[in-house]
Amino acid sequence: MTKIIVITDIHITSKGERIIGLDPLERFKTVLHAALADHQDAAMLILMGDLTHHGRPTQYEWLWNALADCPIPVIPMVGNHDRRDAFYASHADAPKDGGGFAQRSITLQQHKIITLDTLNGPPYPTGHHGGQLCAARMDWLRAELEGAEGRIPLVFAHHPPFDTGIVGMDAIKLANGDQLLDLLAQYPNTHLFCGHIHRTISGSLRGVPWTMFKSPCHQGVLDLNDPDSSLSLDEAGAYGLLILTADGVIAHSQDVGQPAPIHRDPTSGTTA
Repeated sequence: MTKIIVITDIHITSKGERIIGLDPLERFKTVLHAALADHQDAAMLILMGDLTHHGRPTQYEWLWNALADCPIPVIPMVGNHDRRDAFYASHADAPKDGGGFAQRSITLQQHKIITLDTLNGPPYPTGHHGGQLCAARMDWLRAELEGAEGRIPLVFAHHPPFDTGIVGMDAIKLANGDQLLDLLAQYPNTHLFCGHIHRTISGSLRGVPWTMFKSPCHQGVLDLNDPDSSLSLDEAGAYGLLILTADGVIAHSQDVGQPAPIHRDPTSGTTA
């Protein structure tokens, strides 16, 4: 059994700065510790973008310090709150494709991990957090999918390429999402993973199944009317756990908060 831990939308701030009263660094450490403690046999940790809140060099330093003792390989991605120059300057092993984008592919026995860079810029649009996959990044993805050689593609993109009904966040989705979905639909058994929304959501579009995970810090709001993309809740942080199978992938989302005891009800059901 191959396990992959996924954490998205960490939003590390500068020292003393909080988001809706929460300390993103402490929340991340709590979720990371829980994930590693429960899944010591995980093969890797994928960080799905928005590593920092402002893309400042010191914020990346806080993040890498928190990961210094991580016992498994870490695959970082960038999101709309990140900045590539500070990201690369702070991390010598940061992924980079031939075009200078933070993209990477990892070939496993039966699967191919493909992490995308959906950050729009530079230049970075002022006050707008939507994503973009330029022609060069789309060509890179197409080549990686073609080179899967029968392996199951697991594609990771910070920005979702579709509407979720949460209008505030739908306004800042991936700009050329239709193009991405059309490409992925050509490769059966591909699974798409996204962040950005800070909610656990799943679905299927054009035959492409997709899964979205919560943040370890602040969570999104299920509001189908308010256009404000900053709406947030102080709910339990979470991580995703992928279990790779011979013919696909199973995705779990695990909240991390107050310990919840497990109870058995002898009056309900039977044990096989």
